Amino acid sequence: MEFDVRPAEVFEDVRTLIGPRSPTASVCWCLSHRLPAKVEKQLRGPERGAYVAELCRADPAPGVLAYDGDEPVGWAAVAPRADTAYACSRTIPHLDDLPVWSLWCLRVRPGHRGRGVTHALIAGAVAFARKRGAPVLEAYPLDNGDDGGARVDVTMAYAGLRRNFERAGFVHAADTTSVLAGHPRVLMRLDLR
Repeated sequence: MEFDVRPAEVFEDVRTLIGPRSPTASVCWCLSHRLPAKVEKQLRGPERGAYVAELCRADPAPGVLAYDGDEPVGWAAVAPRADTAYACSRTIPHLDDLPVWSLWCLRVRPGHRGRGVTHALIAGAVAFARKRGAPVLEAYPLDNGDDGGARVDVTMAYAGLRRNFERAGFVHAADTTSVLAGHPRVLMRLDLR
């Protein structure tokens, strides 16, 4: 199935994918890895959505969206690592001084899973980062076993799965000390030069 992947510039579409049901909720909005923890915790309720709306108007956009026709069905957060909390992570190593970009969150709407949206999002994030001059794109997915068979709770699969990144050409660059939902995370890289 073909999906159109575009920069996440339309706030209403971003809200459809990562916004809470209640506008007063203080949930992720995919900000927990984008901002330092202290700043992220200070943004409450509607302030979180307002912050994301500003990101959608910025250049570069805060990530990419996958569309099935005009319907937004998937989200991927991608940005320069220096602009994320990964810039100072104690669990995700820095391998060199290249100005790498990070791809850290994938979200597919219920009812659209299992149709290839994740693969389209990863490919779209690669194109997005490459177009903006990123020399390398990193991801920090879950390693759920050699065959990918160890079950991962769908709410914790936002980091992605190692096998999906391998399928997109990423290579294992390092182990990390990060664990998510009982699965180790690995550092995967794709050279864009």
